[in-house]
Amino acid sequence: MHDHRKLGRELDLFDTDPLMGAGLPYWLPDGAIVRHTLEEYVREAERAAGYRHVYSPVLGKRDLYEISGHWDHYRDDMFPPMDLGGAEQVVLRPSLCPHHALIYRSRSHSYRELPLRIAELGGMYRAELSGVLGGLTRVRAIHLNDAHIFCTLEQAVEEARAALALIARAYADLGIRASRYRLSLPGEGGKYVADPRLWHRATALLREVLDSSGIDGSGIDYEAAEGEAAFYGPKIDVQITDPAGREATLSTVQIDFHQPERFDLHYIGPDGAKHRPVMVHRSVIGSVERAVAHLLEVHGGAFPTWLAPVQLAVLPIAQAQEERAHEVVRRAVARGLRAEVSGPGDGTLGARVRAARLVPYQAVIGDREADAGLAAVRLRDGRRPGAVPVAELLERIAARAADRGAELWPAA
Repeated sequence: MHDHRKLGRELDLFDTDPLMGAGLPYWLPDGAIVRHTLEEYVREAERAAGYRHVYSPVLGKRDLYEISGHWDHYRDDMFPPMDLGGAEQVVLRPSLCPHHALIYRSRSHSYRELPLRIAELGGMYRAELSGVLGGLTRVRAIHLNDAHIFCTLEQAVEEARAALALIARAYADLGIRASRYRLSLPGEGGKYVADPRLWHRATALLREVLDSSGIDGSGIDYEAAEGEAAFYGPKIDVQITDPAGREATLSTVQIDFHQPERFDLHYIGPDGAKHRPVMVHRSVIGSVERAVAHLLEVHGGAFPTWLAPVQLAVLPIAQAQEERAHEVVRRAVARGLRAEVSGPGDGTLGARVRAARLVPYQAVIGDREADAGLAAVRLRDGRRPGAVPVAELLERIAARAADRGAELWPAA
């Protein structure tokens, strides 16, 4: 069983410092590569699905969250307001959706523009108690892969269904398995916006999404859970389970009628009149922190080739082959690959092979390989395909990274 906190320190991916504070991890260079690659993967997938990306500030006036309902229903999880003089107060945002509602409201919209899909990988902050913080799974500074789709009522089910399909595709590429789907509903005694009409309407639409989203159109098996809804509406939670059997929510899809009303959002319909849009919230990989933690534990630090911080370790047997090893790295980098040299100064060949055990590909270069432009290939899974031309090796690695394939050395 793998613990992402232990692996994160061993692999120099991330760490914490008491002077920065609990729940505020920092990312080391290799961890930053994993995070950046994951973020760019999501942005690329979103662009292909018709999303447009924005940036919004991590601060907002208290008035903004009073309008959205966060101040009344979510205040206990927010950091205290900061006084800016006079009556003006700002808070660290606990959510991106109020900012995206304002971005939508800043321009007039026609029904011809809908659905309008706005995405952001943005920071938000939760005032978590020290006792519940741990590694990357429970933090105070969260970087959320968030998006909001503004659409007509008739488009809402298809947009939510497409969001679930985008989540499923990302899980396949990342090697993540959903343990179950949950329809999260309000429970007794919770702080929820009190409009039964909107709750029933949104719940009915989410049930329709789940009932029609299976691979063969027969629907997705799911469980209803009371007390797990957001304060403003029901949601579909995609649950994952870590190697220790602990369950958590990674991805979500929500249909929201509440915030469009609170922010008085509208679009101009074909009749020339104003109509209220529906707001679909969705997150493909949830928070970057939780996603990386899960990937670390699921893969034991052996990330898929396209996500690995180092994809190729080049190991010259002796000092005489070091220049050739550096040439291989230069060629790999020119191909867009991440490669490093581990030379004799780093230890015996056996020690260097063991140190690079989580790197997908190792290229050992001795006199014979250096003279012939070859590399003796070792794979992370223990296989040794033998000596191959360097150009062929780099082509294979680039192909695996490009197609996000799990097989390191597919049969010809």
